[in-house]
Amino acid sequence: MTVEKLIVRSPWFVAFAIVALAHLILNGADVTPWDGITKVMLAPLLAAWVLVDHGPKIIAAALIACAFGDLFLLWDGTFIVGMAAFAIGHICFIRFFISRGALQGIRKNPWVLLAYTAAAVALVGYTWSGLGELQIPVPIYAAILVCTAATSLAYNKTAGLGGALFLFSDAIILLGQADKWQPEPTDIWIMASYILALLLLTVGILSQEKMRLGTITR
Repeated sequence: MTVEKLIVRSPWFVAFAIVALAHLILNGADVTPWDGITKVMLAPLLAAWVLVDHGPKIIAAALIACAFGDLFLLWDGTFIVGMAAFAIGHICFIRFFISRGALQGIRKNPWVLLAYTAAAVALVGYTWSGLGELQIPVPIYAAILVCTAATSLAYNKTAGLGGALFLFSDAIILLGQADKWQPEPTDIWIMASYILALLLLTVGILSQEKMRLGTITR
């Protein structure tokens, strides 16, 4: 059985896909509170998939941290708390990728890290005047996101695409927070890229770990 078939046939993948589609529909129709409920369900479903599939527990922890981030972002007054929760999740991702040799990969090809860093610096610089109280946490969070994107790509291409989409999704949020740019419909762009980011990070890690342990065939 190929990696792709193993993943697509997973009931957890099916459950995640159903909730993700439901969320995008509810979000587009502005059906509260169900759009928020389905949003918060996304990362825990992937965390359960990781645990049931005997994947790395630190990845399950990362996804649960993301779920708390989603929860706190539902309320305007807890934006920074939500950002902190996501930062914890990203630190878990980074620690895992480093444990799998990501730093060696970055040393061999540092241009990816440099490109991500340049993009993040340009984005933060462009939005700086509109950040207000976020001027301190945003550069720190941006640096963490860059590390996730670079180390995930050094791990494998699927996870790397997930890391890039996570950066893209949060970039749209940052532009909106700074009143610089808001694509229409904003929430759909943010959530579609975020959902794909979570899925690709999970899929990339589960498939790579199974191949590393020799539990599936190519």
